[in-house]
Amino acid sequence: MYPVLGDDAVIYADNAATTKVSDSVLEKMLPFLQEQYGNPSSTYSFGVKARNAIEQAREHISSAIGAAPDEITFTSCGSEANTWVLRGFVETSCNEESLHIITSSIEHPSVLNACRSLESRGIEVTYLPVDTKGHVSLYDFLTAIKPNTKFVSIMLANNEIGTIQPIAKLGKELRDRGILFHTDAVQAVGYIPVNVNGLHVDFLTASAHKYHGVKGTGFLYKRSGLELPPLVVGGGQEKGLRSGTENVAGIVAAGNALKESISTMPDTSKRLKAMIDATVEGIRARLPNIRVNGDSEERLPGIVNLGFDGVSAESLMQLLDLKGICVSAGSACASGKGEPSHVLSALGLSKEQAVSAIRISYSRYNTMDEVTAIVNGVCDSYDKIVMALR
Repeated sequence: MYPVLGDDAVIYADNAATTKVSDSVLEKMLPFLQEQYGNPSSTYSFGVKARNAIEQAREHISSAIGAAPDEITFTSCGSEANTWVLRGFVETSCNEESLHIITSSIEHPSVLNACRSLESRGIEVTYLPVDTKGHVSLYDFLTAIKPNTKFVSIMLANNEIGTIQPIAKLGKELRDRGILFHTDAVQAVGYIPVNVNGLHVDFLTASAHKYHGVKGTGFLYKRSGLELPPLVVGGGQEKGLRSGTENVAGIVAAGNALKESISTMPDTSKRLKAMIDATVEGIRARLPNIRVNGDSEERLPGIVNLGFDGVSAESLMQLLDLKGICVSAGSACASGKGEPSHVLSALGLSKEQAVSAIRISYSRYNTMDEVTAIVNGVCDSYDKIVMALR
């Protein structure tokens, strides 16, 4: 077990795993846990206030991604939405004699595991390789398309290395061919401009706790006119697609957090990029042999994945934790399994290289002073491990 540190001792640089709830967002959601706790399905005014708050949040989200409000369905998280889209597509296509799905080898586990589950039911799935920077090749993508290809799922930005995929180009190719396209935008929404029409996607999924909302709320964009079977049946909430009393406070937080993130995006993106650049340059000044995994340019502004060959990332993280610095060794969803990252392996890294990598991810709440502390902490911890290995 790692030591438990007080909040005042923590420098948090694992924002790709989850983020701090914005103070203003918390202020907006709290009334729906206390004073305005009515059931949004009730017809009296106390419940109608909750219903109106949900619809306002839906409008905030739809506006942020260029969608219509009725194209947004609230879920519990991005993983739920990803699984729903993939399984739901297959269910609605049950009359098809054969189905072929394309995805990439570096998708989030919620997509990869859903695809493997579908394979066990006889669905053909192609897992596209990526290059050393984590990009899907347009040539490989087009070559993989078959006459029975009906669905494609490619993430907008990777959660471990931050690499951004050319979703708009892929989407246009698929739209011209009448093939449905889903993108997991969990890491991208709130950090880079996202417009469902410009991306040519039919489905898009996101999770509020990645952009300063609260855990337990996500959303699915489904292009108008497309069908998905209900995820949950019951009282007919969310247009009958996901029944059950809505998480009003979480939804209010999701909408307001995204609105806030969009409004601060230009300045935040510049700050995050500057902090990442300073982190890489600072560490490289003392440890010139570090490796940046993924694309140094076409990546999210606040994420970097660094390789320290010959040093265990787990050991490095433990020493950093003792200093009150929180980073990760990859996806929070896959941590603690002792396996090399499937993302880093897909880039062509050896097992030894993959297990020597850490992910540093900043949010708008991080500062340059924290960057300096992280640079010193990483370098000092690395030196300590190397000395111990001699």
